[in-house]
Amino acid sequence: METGKKKARVRGVSVRHVNFGVMALSVLLYAALLVISFHAAGEYTDMKNATDLYISCQENAALVTAGSDYLTEQVRLFTFTLKPEYMENYFHEINVDRRRELALEHLSTQAGERAREYLSKALERSNQLTELEIYAIRLAAEGAGISDLPPEVDETELFPGHKALSREEKIELSREKVFGEEYQARKALINDNVEAFINDVMSGTQHRQEMSMSDLSRAMTTQRLAFSLLLLLNVLIFVMISILIVKPLSVYVKCLHEDRRMEVTGSYEFKHLALTYNSIHELNAANEMLLRHQAEHDGLTGILNRSAFDQMKNMMRLKPRPIALMLIDVDRFRLINDGYGHEAGDKVLKLAADMLKESFRTSDYPARIGGDEFAVIMDEVGPEQQKALCQKLRDMNRRLAHPGGSLPPVSLSAGGAFSPMGFTDELYRQADAALCAVKKDGGGGCRFYEEGMRLPGDK
Repeated sequence: METGKKKARVRGVSVRHVNFGVMALSVLLYAALLVISFHAAGEYTDMKNATDLYISCQENAALVTAGSDYLTEQVRLFTFTLKPEYMENYFHEINVDRRRELALEHLSTQAGERAREYLSKALERSNQLTELEIYAIRLAAEGAGISDLPPEVDETELFPGHKALSREEKIELSREKVFGEEYQARKALINDNVEAFINDVMSGTQHRQEMSMSDLSRAMTTQRLAFSLLLLLNVLIFVMISILIVKPLSVYVKCLHEDRRMEVTGSYEFKHLALTYNSIHELNAANEMLLRHQAEHDGLTGILNRSAFDQMKNMMRLKPRPIALMLIDVDRFRLINDGYGHEAGDKVLKLAADMLKESFRTSDYPARIGGDEFAVIMDEVGPEQQKALCQKLRDMNRRLAHPGGSLPPVSLSAGGAFSPMGFTDELYRQADAALCAVKKDGGGGCRFYEEGMRLPGDK
């Protein structure tokens, strides 16, 4: 009940609640990072698309210029050299490759409203320039007397005034049309419209890039803030784990190694654990002491039993120092049991054990090693104390001659021996030999081993 009251008064930070709080905050931060990442990816995609659009427009504008310049080159070469292959190249570009037209069409799909107006003008002026170039080819072909003409040239009618010109004049006029200022002006207008288109696209692209960069910058700033919060959260988790879990665990491990009560520290859960463990530890310690006492002490007399006596012998074997051993029997104990009953016999044994505890030092070890057999191991005792030990036995026999309480007179027989080097098997045999000598003399006395006594087992 006392332990339960202590548990009820425990105060501390709960790991469970902290865990839920950290988990919820982590989920929110990761969700925010996910949203920010998607937003940043979208802004990056917009910026990339705007850049790709500008690059594509530049490439197609270059194709428009390249196609236009190629046509100009071929028509000029034809009017200058009058070789049919240049005319064929020109119409192959017009009808098959169609770089200028295809590029203009592609640009129209990528442009805005205003930019398409520039493209429309560029396409219109490009068609006009093509008509002028085909007209120049017709003039040059008639001047050179070439009859095998492409359909576009064959269908072109010369102005009446131009028909009346001589061949040389027609060739000269065709050259003037593709090399003259009017031709250059028309090409310049086409290039100006294409350039205006590019500038418009570039302006729109730059605006989109600036907007995307601004949004991307804000997203990255927010993302850095979220990562900073995550870092702080991880540091907080590390600190709380160290304070609430790791430190208490190290303290508890130390307490376990030292087999002592746990300190009540750490989180709410660890404090409850410590109190519960301490309650169990105290109960186990009490039970262990009781079990150890029961295992080492005789149930009837309360002194050490045979098992504890054997353990003490083994311990004394490891200590090479002077000890003494006395083996003690209750004389004619069977007659007491038979004549007065086992209850009286038990009382005699208890009385003898009590006298042994009273007569010997607290550092000595009296034990019951058999039915009516006792033993006493004495540490740091030598032969010079033989008389004092025998006097102890005579005092006990004097008291046992008048035990009182309806018990019959009792006497004890004791045999002892000394060893300068701790407990040995020889020491036990010598004490037993001394006891046998006392028994032969009628009992009720005390003797210590002397040279010449017959040891048990000797022939």
